[in-house]
Amino acid sequence: MNENLKYPIGIFSCPKEISEHQRKEWIREIEETPGSLKQAINGLSEEQLNTPYREGGWTVKQVVHHLADSHMNSCIRFKLALTEDNPTIKPYREELWAELTDSTGMDISVSLTLLESLHHRWVVLLESLSASDYERTFYHPESNEIVRLDRNLGLYAWHGKHHIAHITSLRERMGW
Repeated sequence: MNENLKYPIGIFSCPKEISEHQRKEWIREIEETPGSLKQAINGLSEEQLNTPYREGGWTVKQVVHHLADSHMNSCIRFKLALTEDNPTIKPYREELWAELTDSTGMDISVSLTLLESLHHRWVVLLESLSASDYERTFYHPESNEIVRLDRNLGLYAWHGKHHIAHITSLRERMGW
C-alpha cells in the first residue's frame, strides 16, 4: 500500500513539550477544519463523493461522516477528562461505523452542519482551558495509554488535516 496515499501529511508526531503557542495553533486548526472540509468537497458530484480516496480506503462521503463521528467522540473525551479523574474512555469501531447507513447513504450536508456546530462549541471550550486543564488525562483501553488533553488536541488538529488531505490529494490525482 502506498503510505503517501494513506498518510498524505505524514503520521502525527507530538512534541515532547507543548507550549501555549502550540496549543493556540492547534485550536486555530480545529476551528478551520469545517471550512477547509467544505472547500475540499466543494463541487463534487455524487459519483465523486462515492469514490474511495485510495484503493481499500473509504469513500469521500465516508471520510466526511467519519470526521463528524470521530470529532464528536474526541470532544466528549475532553469533557470526560475535564470532569472526572483520568476516566476510561469508550473506544469505538470506526471501520464499522463507516459502513453504517448514515455514513454510506446519507447526504454529507448533515455531517458538515454537525461538524460546524461541534467545532464552534469545541473551540469555545478549548479556548477557556488553562494550562493545567490541558494536563488532565483520560485512559484509552485499546492503546493502553494515558492521554493528556494537550496531546489529544494536537492529534485532532492533525486528524482533520489528515482526512481533508485524503480528499484534496484524490481531487488532484483525478483532476477534479
